[in-house]
Amino acid sequence: MNNEKAATLKRIQELGLVAVLRGPAPDVTLRMVEALLAGGVTGIEITYTTPKAAEVVRELDRLYAGAILLGMGTLTDPTQVAEARSAGARFIVSPHCEPELGRAMAGSGLAAMIGAFTPSEVFAAWKLGADVVKIFPGTLCGPGYLKNLKGPFPQIATMPTGGVSVENVGEWFAAGAFAVGAGGELCPPAAAKAGKWEEITATARRFVAAVAAARQRQAGKP
Repeated sequence: MNNEKAATLKRIQELGLVAVLRGPAPDVTLRMVEALLAGGVTGIEITYTTPKAAEVVRELDRLYAGAILLGMGTLTDPTQVAEARSAGARFIVSPHCEPELGRAMAGSGLAAMIGAFTPSEVFAAWKLGADVVKIFPGTLCGPGYLKNLKGPFPQIATMPTGGVSVENVGEWFAAGAFAVGAGGELCPPAAAKAGKWEEITATARRFVAAVAAARQRQAGKP
């Protein structure tokens, strides 16, 4: 593992929270990131379903450089791997486990998070070279499912995405999550479209506090 990837994975684990953003437009996406940063969220994943996603990532990399941990998600084609790296992504995420894409992600030198759901998919993603397996959609399973997966696969780092909220984030970490990904619960699209930036910032602060509290409980601190 190269030093860049190792540093990225360490930072993801330390942050514990990645904001998964499907922005409706480039300018709105930039404002979403600004609002999240004001609330203390610095792990940012821009999905390929965001208009002009690579351009948005380039601009974010220019604006914030090392102040945020920047990645690209919803990769569905191997050609997107090189584009994501060129744009400035430090980690890449897919929603599914597909061999050609998975091998390209694992061979990129970036931290690779391959999506999976069933036990067979989770193991296949890990065998392809995933540094972290994204458990998606988390809304269909809940923390109990993740805990059951850790039984046969204790060596596989997992990041549930979907269904992660301020109220249950502690349960996900207690179940063994390496980190969590949060989209609409963290940065509601409706709030972004309405320009409710202070509301998004307030939600970000609550998420960050909930993650910190969960980590303290894991460490056995009061």
